[in-house]
Amino acid sequence: MVAHGSAFPVAKLALNNSVPPILMASLRMGLVFIILVPFWKFKLPEKKFFKPIIIFSISMGVLVYVFMNLSLYYSSIISPIILGSQLAIPFGILASAIILKENISKNKWFLIFFSFIGIIIIFFDPKLTENYLGLFFAGLMALFFGLAQVYSRQLKELPTSMINASTGIFGFIILMIISAIFEGDSFLNIQKINLESWLLISYQAIIVSLCAHLLMFHLYKFYTVGQIFPFYSLFPIFGIILTYIVFAEVPTFMFILGGIIVISSVFFLHKIK
Repeated sequence: MVAHGSAFPVAKLALNNSVPPILMASLRMGLVFIILVPFWKFKLPEKKFFKPIIIFSISMGVLVYVFMNLSLYYSSIISPIILGSQLAIPFGILASAIILKENISKNKWFLIFFSFIGIIIIFFDPKLTENYLGLFFAGLMALFFGLAQVYSRQLKELPTSMINASTGIFGFIILMIISAIFEGDSFLNIQKINLESWLLISYQAIIVSLCAHLLMFHLYKFYTVGQIFPFYSLFPIFGIILTYIVFAEVPTFMFILGGIIVISSVFFLHKIK
């Protein structure tokens, strides 16, 4: 939870060093791929896994990380972005209902509704006046993270190294192309990245994407999503504490109120049937 929470302030520090957001997401995924190559050994999954692993890899490796970085890039405050990422859980439940035809109980509908109410309260915080675009990108990040979790459930038979190596290679190549189109000469931009920024990007790749995410996906093999996600839903607390320490962000009353509603709703979403 601490690693997941630290991802946002660490990414913001790198962005503050003028690292282009899309390029940073690409380099993060590239490092993940390079580290996992010896464990993956270029083995391909069975054909029945092609569709879910491709959708998962693009959702997680491309869309989640690019929208995460863009949300931070276009926001001067980080805490609302961290809380916005919590919509991944209600989005994931809604995606499960649509894709896997799972039933959603009345209690879950109630909590999903209240999680969005919490975000709306935060949305009307006066401090967010110039940060709406960042919050919008955070919503897209949450949407695709929720979608990725649905498809990850179809990949339980595959080694976690294969899943994350696939995420890394898809993310690196696709995002590098997008970065070259929208952010200019990627080679020149890479040359401008200083040592501090490389360390921050490496932290995101190794500690967050590898250690934290690999552990979470590994736990899916032994525990249900409902057993794991309530604890995952608490990571914003650590992230918000870190943003206070690093950036001296002081939460407003509306943010605290909305945050309590969001975190509580998300926590209980996976505690009830």
